[in-house]
Amino acid sequence: MLRADPATDWTRVDIEALRQHLIDMDNVTLRSEVAVAEVPEGAVFSVTSDDANVVASIQRMVTAHAATMDDPSGWRYGAVATSTGADLTVTGDAAQIRALGFIGVMTVGMHHQAHHWAIATGATPHQ
Repeated sequence: MLRADPATDWTRVDIEALRQHLIDMDNVTLRSEVAVAEVPEGAVFSVTSDDANVVASIQRMVTAHAATMDDPSGWRYGAVATSTGADLTVTGDAAQIRALGFIGVMTVGMHHQAHHWAIATGATPHQ
């Protein structure tokens, strides 16, 4: 797609940034531990690891996701970095949030393809 688009700004293309983001996704999905505490209207997901690289991935992914994901259906996201990862609070439809769990909540919305494209083309979607 990059090569087919004559408007591609090759000075901004950063496939390595996308690779690093995919590593973060892998770390958070497969190498972290999640504890869940129910709160009114939702849950707090405490995402942790003993591995410093995974902790950094958790902090990047969870805080970025919370900053960009308040959605029209009324769900609200808040994140706080911790020394071992991050706590993600999600409120809205408690039954859905609790049923989806942490990883399910992280996949809500059709933002991933556009998000990955933005990273690959040099945009900074986390800021």
